[in-house]
Amino acid sequence: MKKLHIPVTALVIAGVTLIGSVPLATFASAAASGYTYTAPHLRASSTSAGYTKIIARISPSVVGIVGVPTKEAYLAESAASGDDSKYNPDDPGIAFGSGVIISKDGWIVTNAHVIANMEDGAKVITSDATGHNKTYIVQEVYSDTVSDLALVKINATGLQTASFVSSAQKPEVGQQVIAIGTPLSLSLRNTATAGIISGVNRAVDASYYLLQTDAAINPGNSGGPLINMDGKVVGINTMKYEAVGVDNLGFTIPANTVQYIIKQLFAYGEVRRASLGLELKESDDALIGMPTNDALTVAAVHSAGAKKAGIKEGDILYSVNGKRVHTVVDLNELFRSYKPGDKVKLVMQSAGDIVTRTVQLTQSQTTDAVVPTEADAGGE
Repeated sequence: MKKLHIPVTALVIAGVTLIGSVPLATFASAAASGYTYTAPHLRASSTSAGYTKIIARISPSVVGIVGVPTKEAYLAESAASGDDSKYNPDDPGIAFGSGVIISKDGWIVTNAHVIANMEDGAKVITSDATGHNKTYIVQEVYSDTVSDLALVKINATGLQTASFVSSAQKPEVGQQVIAIGTPLSLSLRNTATAGIISGVNRAVDASYYLLQTDAAINPGNSGGPLINMDGKVVGINTMKYEAVGVDNLGFTIPANTVQYIIKQLFAYGEVRRASLGLELKESDDALIGMPTNDALTVAAVHSAGAKKAGIKEGDILYSVNGKRVHTVVDLNELFRSYKPGDKVKLVMQSAGDIVTRTVQLTQSQTTDAVVPTEADAGGE
């Protein structure tokens, strides 16, 4: 069980810090200061190399997102930090986040929790390579809380877009990366920090695999890009661990997941996930991150397709269309290649016998649920 010190800057989900918020003290001081933000002047000389040139090229594609925090977000931060501050609707403060421009006509990808933690009327701040900045009101929002990704639309044209790595470009441990975003205040917009990809395929309090990085990621960086040394986006920063004695544990949604979610949101306004319609229980080893070949156990059967196939509580799931699955994240990653209505063959154990079940996948706004075991629920 993770024992984390959660500071006032944190929005907490299952012991993980989501990084789209700022300290309550900052809310008040930023609201009262009345400062005018001036974007930094960014210019890459033809002789400059490495970080300088890359940051100058990508920065105009990174936006700041600012809004009034919802009462729920404010109170959640207060509770998490032990702060007994009262919510003041006349002075609720300011919340910050980041985003990445993906179309010239104003579509931006960010984190779902960034926009969810703001009241309607959030603003997007853009700047070009000369440092000239503009402010736009968010017009449309399409959000997917499962992946923690969202699309927002502003009424703009001629914006500079970011490029994402292709699906063939697999991130590697040790690869140099740069994180860009708006930590704590608009006066710090387009702050760049550097590091490496520390790990890949991290199943950390998320429905899909994440990248791990040691690049400094701070509250307000949520929704900003993690870029490689070619200036291409390898992922969208989403959260970090915070605890006494824990440093540089940031996590990023990989580009291939971002592209999958974006495509669905553009096509349907939602993510139409394929699902078995089951609640599944992972093994204790899987829950604590141990390498394992253990199978998944059916804890409950919900969909008509699964019931029709004869799947029962207590059955064990080994594979889907010949692919072994050991965790619910494995299953979610696999089902990105399927759509609701597709049929799949499952190899399972039922009443002691190895059987094959054919199931028609259902549509779910979430994913096949995972049921906590005792190892997940407690312990020192």
